Amino acid sequence: MRPTLYFDGPIDKLNWHVLKLLWPYLLEFKGRVILALLCLVVAKLASVGLPFVLKDLVDTLSAASTTQLLSVPIALVIAYGAMRLLNTVISEVRDTLFGRVTERAIRRLGLSVFEHLHRLDLAFHLERRTGGLSRDIERGTSGVSFLMRFMVFNIVPTLLEIAMVVGILFYNYGWNFALITLTAVAAYILFSVMATEWRTGFVREAAQADSRSNTRAIDSLLNYETVKYFNNEAYESQKYDEALTDWEIAKRKNRLSLFALNAGQALIISLAMTFMLALAAEHVTHGKMTIGDFVLINAFMMQLFMPLNFLGFVYREIRGALANIERMFSLLDRVPKVQDSLDATSPEIVQGSLRFEHVSFNYDGRPILDDVSFELPAGHKVAIVGDSGAGKSTIVKLLFRFYEAQQGRILIDGHDITGLTQDALRQAIAIVPQDTVLFNDSLLENIRYGLPGASDEQVKQAIELAHLSGFIAQLSDGWHTKVGERGLKLSGGEKQRVAIARAILKGSPLLVFDEATSSLDSHSEQAILSALREMEKGHTSLVIAHRLSTIVDADQILVLSQGKIVERGTHQELLHAKGLYHKLWTVQHQH
Repeated sequence: MRPTLYFDGPIDKLNWHVLKLLWPYLLEFKGRVILALLCLVVAKLASVGLPFVLKDLVDTLSAASTTQLLSVPIALVIAYGAMRLLNTVISEVRDTLFGRVTERAIRRLGLSVFEHLHRLDLAFHLERRTGGLSRDIERGTSGVSFLMRFMVFNIVPTLLEIAMVVGILFYNYGWNFALITLTAVAAYILFSVMATEWRTGFVREAAQADSRSNTRAIDSLLNYETVKYFNNEAYESQKYDEALTDWEIAKRKNRLSLFALNAGQALIISLAMTFMLALAAEHVTHGKMTIGDFVLINAFMMQLFMPLNFLGFVYREIRGALANIERMFSLLDRVPKVQDSLDATSPEIVQGSLRFEHVSFNYDGRPILDDVSFELPAGHKVAIVGDSGAGKSTIVKLLFRFYEAQQGRILIDGHDITGLTQDALRQAIAIVPQDTVLFNDSLLENIRYGLPGASDEQVKQAIELAHLSGFIAQLSDGWHTKVGERGLKLSGGEKQRVAIARAILKGSPLLVFDEATSSLDSHSEQAILSALREMEKGHTSLVIAHRLSTIVDADQILVLSQGKIVERGTHQELLHAKGLYHKLWTVQHQH
């Protein structure tokens, strides 16, 4: 497991093992990969053959007199054009064939990362930086596309062409031409590698600054209302500009180091071309070579150094791509703290009865719950009240298995929840959370999210029970009205009524209300409570309550303080006991 998930760690070496991780995604289209590689070989053979056709054409033209120019073999001209066309067409066919492989691999990998992120535990999502995480995933998928295309279609064919050209030069023109070419290629590659190693720190700084600025921008926009409440637009702009300043400085260093790298590469290429052409010119002068040979050598050198020059860029990009891909795969390597057991079952939960048996839980060494035990029989309603920070919401998180209890066990319909699949467990529970966050979609689809396959009529019934009909009737677009990002267009009470409708639609046997009416006015609260009482018939209800007036009808009320149940009983029993519940009730009703 790699705890570092963002582009802030060192890149000390090329992580070629990443290629093994990508290999399964290539196997889906083995035939296409093989055919693309065949096209690659054919295109490269045509590319190497071009200078020979050019040599014959030049020699023929040189040997012909002025009156014979019209009789130059047209076949050579046509052959040259045909080979050019073949090289281009075959390369396009190759790219088209392999494009499907790349696109499918990115799709499969992107889906795997997305699904895995949803499997990770709540602790990960509480600590994550959404902006930096999304940028790392974006860079990772882009890296996959780059790596798969350029590893196959640039590095391999370039090395193949180097070997062919060196062999041809040695065989046709002697060891000195081959030696100059090999020396230039070796110097170019060595310089590119060393310079790229030097540049790595600057590249990393730029990527870090990019993630930080992106994270700052997204966090600020997500908290738009808070920024407005405190009149902190200028402060946010200042912080964002500070992040952008770091990015600008890092990009400047990156650009200057890139200039040094490109200049060094250009120097090596220029020296090699100069030595080769000088040697070829000397051979032509002494009759050892023809003008066509001179043109052939020049064409080979140009043809060789063009992809070799690109190879420097590819090496730099592959280095970054491998690091980005590894960081994306590090997400897949991260093991969720909460996992289904190998023998987990998915029984049908019908009644929703609940029992906590001596449950204790601490978070990062801080005690939250201490030996909590209670029973919620099927069809009954149990409420949990207490001071802020007493551990009320933690009970809900343990019930949903967002966290695992360190001691004790939780049973639903007699099944230990650690023996159930998380999907089966959560399917049996419908919740109205304290803080309702909606998708930037219509009211209809946000409510239907409780049961994605529900019909419009089922959604309409849930809306009626949640007393949303009057509100929706006032909207020009009705239930097709967009709610805005995170539901910002709705009030707190309206969002909670949408959440209640969603929970009603889900129709699970166990209903959980985590301070579900805390944002409602008294009229709406009483109307919804009446509807919920009707809905609770035949269901089991667990209510986390702040307003004690909403749970006076509970079959049992548990009073939680500092992680322990200090009182339990009905509303009247607890009032008569004159304990903590009585004190809370008095505080809420003294005015």
